[in-house]
Amino acid sequence: MTVCIYHNNRCSKSRATLELLESRGEVCQVVNYLETPPSSAELVQLLDMLGLTPRELMRKNEPEYTELGLDDPTLDDTTLVAAMASHPRLIERPIVVANGKAAIGRPPEAVLSIL
Repeated sequence: MTVCIYHNNRCSKSRATLELLESRGEVCQVVNYLETPPSSAELVQLLDMLGLTPRELMRKNEPEYTELGLDDPTLDDTTLVAAMASHPRLIERPIVVANGKAAIGRPPEAVLSIL
């Protein structure tokens, strides 16, 4: 089984999650989502697997969140997903996908439930 991790090497939680997966012998497909961001359709699929709304997956402390006015509660999900696809730093990390399920590695051990 291949495990996919949407990874940011500059993030300690992302590095720790990847290390945890590899220490368990998991074969990981590493997607540097800042260089290869998921499309809007892929984000919708990830959100469905995670059971989250777009706003719940957004990193609200990133400058883009404020600069783009994403704190506006009237924005619909399509707009929020498009913002994450265009500005991938807004996506919470890391996201791990395995067995048709997804989990956010915060803490890293949270991904073990989908393996």
